[in-house]
Amino acid sequence: MSLLSLDARWQRFNDPDFRSPIDGRSFSGIYDLGFDAPDDWPHGPRPEGTEVLERGEDRLSAELCRLGEARFLRIVLALPLRGTDELFFMAPWAQVSPADFYRWLDAAGSGETPELEGLLANALPGFEEEEAAPLTLLPAAPQERPRAQVQTGPLAELQAEGLSFDHLLDVYAAAGDDIRPHLTAR
Repeated sequence: MSLLSLDARWQRFNDPDFRSPIDGRSFSGIYDLGFDAPDDWPHGPRPEGTEVLERGEDRLSAELCRLGEARFLRIVLALPLRGTDELFFMAPWAQVSPADFYRWLDAAGSGETPELEGLLANALPGFEEEEAAPLTLLPAAPQERPRAQVQTGPLAELQAEGLSFDHLLDVYAAAGDDIRPHLTAR
């Protein structure tokens, strides 16, 4: 048994029968954070039901982006949660070289995707100092996003050591969903 399992907030966060006394909201544990586009994308969100947003030569789909000469892939960044066997996933974007972008596309259908280098292309809520962190993009199975391993810095340390539940709650708050009052209200 971990100390986290004794935390009443953790218990409420993972109990689908718990209802927040503030507004009746319920939780079912860790949820992922995604990013619609790289931070540099200037053309706004992709309209609902639109597969590709095109503005001149710039293109944005759910997984790929071309912005001028820059190329981006949507990635998966996993962070273990200390005291559990669970992972917190984010789906930001990585800027890769045009050559690596096309290598990835060529290999994506074959299941033989290459390992690539890239740079984090989103400021992550709760990790703003990590913008443009160097990444290694690990091979993925067909139809899966590349998994990112941060090469250096505090985010790389968190990938290795895990983040605390309090840090996870801070990340959710920085992303615009401050659930802390719901988990502590009586």
